[in-house]
Order: sequence, then structure tokens, then C-alpha cells
Amino acid sequence: MGAGTARPTVRRLVLALVVLLASVLLAVAVPDSARAASSSAPCPGRKVRTLPFSTGSVLVYKDGAYVCAVTVQKNPGTRRLVSVSVQARGHVAVRKSRKDTRSSPPVRVYAGHRCVRVTGAVGSGSYRSGWFLC
Repeated sequence: MGAGTARPTVRRLVLALVVLLASVLLAVAVPDSARAASSSAPCPGRKVRTLPFSTGSVLVYKDGAYVCAVTVQKNPGTRRLVSVSVQARGHVAVRKSRKDTRSSPPVRVYAGHRCVRVTGAVGSGSYRSGWFLC
């Protein structure tokens, strides 16, 4: 083995190291971008209900013992009063509202194993659920 065969081996090792480093960086970056794409949801957890009404919908999410809800406009773009409330049975309802072109602020409450009820409104249209998630 002469000095001429050592250089291609070193080049292959350096190339393999670069490829390995690039794949590690991609493996680390891809889950972050996937999390960023899923973080566009207004609430943590999984969506369990979409409750439509004439001017919008109430989206309900569940994350363990927590329930989160947000009201979204049916036709976004016009600045309207948008509100949402969540009440766990036996507790006071938590309400939030704002004038917005898309959605209300999210409301997240600890529900444990209790039933919940939600309300949502966009302009003159509104929705009020019965008790669910019992």
C-alpha cells in the first residue's frame, strides 16, 4: 500500500462523515418543522369536536384533563366580535372575546373527568352546546 491509496480512503471517510452529519442535522430539523406545522392549531391536544353554526364554528380540543375551545368565523376577513366560553360542570364558565377577522382567543380549562359545555358567537350568530365529553 502506497501513499497513493491512502488519499482516496481519507476522501471517502470525509465524504461519509459529511453525509452522516447532514443526515443527523436533517433528522433533528424535520421533527421541529413538523411540530411547527402542527403548532398552527389554536389549542394543544387533539380536536374532538367541530360545532358549526350560521356564522362560524366552535372547535373543541382535548389534551389530557384539559379542554380548549376557539371560535372561528365562517367567512374570515371582516372584523367582527368573536367570542367563546368553556364551562366544566360544577365550575364557572371561562369566557374570552375580541374583535377580529378570524377567530376568538382560545379558552383552556381543567375539566378532569367532568362534562363540559361550550358557547361561541360570531357577530349575530351563536352556538350553545349541551353537556358533552362526559
